[in-house]
Amino acid sequence: MTGLQTLLIIVVVSLTVLLIIVGVQVLFIILDLRRALRRLNSLMDDAILGGGLIRPDKLTSIFEMFRKKKEVTTHGQNQV
Repeated sequence: MTGLQTLLIIVVVSLTVLLIIVGVQVLFIILDLRRALRRLNSLMDDAILGGGLIRPDKLTSIFEMFRKKKEVTTHGQNQV
């Protein structure tokens, strides 16, 4: 083999190893996101359906406020 073929083999092998490592890291990121979404889903289910801190009517009003870009106003006495 010539020097150019040896260099080409070294480059191909090193790029293959690098792509395998990057692929494994991407797989770990996807699995971590999946785990985080499951945890968030269970928290939201407990909060909404379990009668916890967030009630569905309050949650929809918050989403509606963000959708219509309204300001939060207070009524009553302001404490300084």
